[in-house]
Amino acid sequence: MRTIACRSTTILLHFALLNALGAGPSSAVVFPGANWDMRTPADVGLSVASLDAIRDYLQGRGCVVRHGYLVYTWGDVTTREDVASAAKPVYSHFLFAGIEQGLVASPDVTALTYQPCLQNLNPSLGYKDRGITFRHMGNQVSCYGVSEAPGTAFDYSDWQMALFWDSVFLGVWNTTYSTVDASVLNPRLSSILQFQDSPTFMAFGTGDRPGRLAMSPRDFCRFGLLYLELGNWNGTQVLSQEHVMSSVASPLSLQVPRTTAVAAEMCAGQRAMGGAPPVPDDQYDHDGGYSWNWWINGITRTGARRWPDAESNVFNAQGHTNGKRGLAVLPCLDVVISWNDTTLDTRPSTPDPLNEVYRLLYQAAGTTPISPPADVGPVLRMSKLAGQDVSLDWSGDEGAPRPPGTHYHVLRGIYPAALDFATGSHPTAATQYTDTHAGTGSPTLLFYRITAASACEQSSVD
Repeated sequence: MRTIACRSTTILLHFALLNALGAGPSSAVVFPGANWDMRTPADVGLSVASLDAIRDYLQGRGCVVRHGYLVYTWGDVTTREDVASAAKPVYSHFLFAGIEQGLVASPDVTALTYQPCLQNLNPSLGYKDRGITFRHMGNQVSCYGVSEAPGTAFDYSDWQMALFWDSVFLGVWNTTYSTVDASVLNPRLSSILQFQDSPTFMAFGTGDRPGRLAMSPRDFCRFGLLYLELGNWNGTQVLSQEHVMSSVASPLSLQVPRTTAVAAEMCAGQRAMGGAPPVPDDQYDHDGGYSWNWWINGITRTGARRWPDAESNVFNAQGHTNGKRGLAVLPCLDVVISWNDTTLDTRPSTPDPLNEVYRLLYQAAGTTPISPPADVGPVLRMSKLAGQDVSLDWSGDEGAPRPPGTHYHVLRGIYPAALDFATGSHPTAATQYTDTHAGTGSPTLLFYRITAASACEQSSVD
């Protein structure tokens, strides 16, 4: 057994999703049926003036849901329209759904299984693309179309996202552009969540960027509510809690660099999800806030939180510049908000303009977000030895003073890919943990993060 004292690392922040129980005055979980149940903002403890300020700030159109009720709208929330990159978490959702249906063994299955053209690409780079997995694609570290090896750099790219979509839907789900709505989207999501406005993966038709999702703001809020409720929809577990938690709380390590953007060979005829992107396509850095195509309130390379006026477990889906189109979930407020056609793309990107939306939402609820202090210390890493468990002990960590009663999560990753929960979705008060999972399989490099639970999680377990 290997024993690691976490003395040299300080407590990093956790981006975990909180079940809505205990997040607000509503004791029973409410789900919409064929239509949304409506309440006024005052009915659910929200200030109309603050919501009006959000409307005026964003413009466009959108809606706010609290405690499962539709409580505020602006503009037309019924029209389905392209949500751009905000669709990417929906793609990840269907990867995990395919795993749970037994259609693919795990996220570590290689894309080569479904994309044989990867076999002979880039011989001068050691045929690196043969090693691309679904985990790589779902976290934009596949390095498809750039020179780095899979898993070694972040490349936010419309080329690799098309590879991901085609591998998931045409490969795992064995469908076509013409049938994906009827065979996958509708029976596996739309009919369960009772979408009202007929979303489609063919926002522009089968001949123009197939896979682009068109969805109305009020329907997008249903998808956000599903993730707020840990994959449960009115008693039906649509997606396991484990996969929901992993989706929104497994940020890439800050040690994963942004690509150097040196172009590499791609499959002949490779399509892209967005317009005519450059080659290579290198749009953004993950900056500590990317988890299975969701953006989360992580710690950036500067040591600051992405959205300083929001709690650490807020997560969103965002499309186009600054999230002009998107969806956000604020678990501690029990709030889901969706928007489209906003003016966010006209604002400076620094500081992140979505922070103001979150600040106003907390203001609307009459509360102040509380998050553990930011940490930019090193990530604990170690080499796993086959057949040996790993014990972690952070009880003597002088670098991170913690108040009595603090609860923790232990996250485990295969360096340098994304993290998964080692201790499950519920925080623990213990300051030691033995990872028996590490004692199975072949030797590899694992790394761990010991993270303080978010403020509303602390209150739910104290």
